[in-house]
Amino acid sequence: MLPLFDPPSSFDARDLSQKLRALAADGIWIGGSSWKYEGWLDQIYTRQRYTTRGRFSKKKFEAECLSEYAETFPIVCGDFSFYQFPTPQFWMKLFGSTPALRMALKVPEEITGTKTASYLNAEMMKALFLEPLEPYRERVPVLIFEFGARGDSTREFVDGLDRFLAQMPTTFRYAVEVRNREFLQPRYFDCLRGHGAAHVLNAWARMPLLSEQMALPGAFPADFTVVRALLRQGRPYEEAVKRFQPYDKIQDENPEARDALRALIKRMREERRAAYIFVNNRLEGNSPETIRAVVSE
Repeated sequence: MLPLFDPPSSFDARDLSQKLRALAADGIWIGGSSWKYEGWLDQIYTRQRYTTRGRFSKKKFEAECLSEYAETFPIVCGDFSFYQFPTPQFWMKLFGSTPALRMALKVPEEITGTKTASYLNAEMMKALFLEPLEPYRERVPVLIFEFGARGDSTREFVDGLDRFLAQMPTTFRYAVEVRNREFLQPRYFDCLRGHGAAHVLNAWARMPLLSEQMALPGAFPADFTVVRALLRQGRPYEEAVKRFQPYDKIQDENPEARDALRALIKRMREERRAAYIFVNNRLEGNSPETIRAVVSE
């Protein structure tokens, strides 16, 4: 049984909240890749809020912790939408639970997965994802298209992406995340620029380092940028999950990623370009601590 009273914590969530909201006022929005992590108890989350009859309630925690998350972070990335088309009722409940929180959302894999019959189906995207989201579009700063490692050529991929983005309504902003390093060339960046879409700078096992992506000509094709700090280069996702769970502390500090994030924040502030930065637990072991380290120096 978990203890009823909160143990002392050295993590100052209020101080972090103040730093993050000051950055958000400058257009730099920083948050987690998701939020339902019990490892953040006594750090971001107050254990007593989720205690029923002297016991921690996982059900209560998962149902209500987003509201407390929003007390520290001004934005979150919704990975959950990658796996489904949420219903209008789901969106109403989700956005109603946190009136001030912004949410970047991943587009369902059914649209971006190469093995699906609905790959880059613009009409399905509009009918099943964009239309239900329309009432909340002011709360959704960007929609992320994540494309896993692929076998087609850069030309084939970009041609399909170009046709698809041309059909997307301009009421939302879009960002594209690829896992093929060979796609990071002028043809790809020119396509994004033509549609006002951002490239997602992503720290991933087989992608160039964040600092290397930032240095590529054309890597900032829009008036905003998106960063997803996910994994150390060369580390498989499954290994990170096994090593870092339950995500309650830093286990493998990544100075390169931290320095790249600091450099990006500085650059985006100087260029007055909005940035949406999401840090995953699997980068170092605990994303709140990673974020705190990045914004405290």
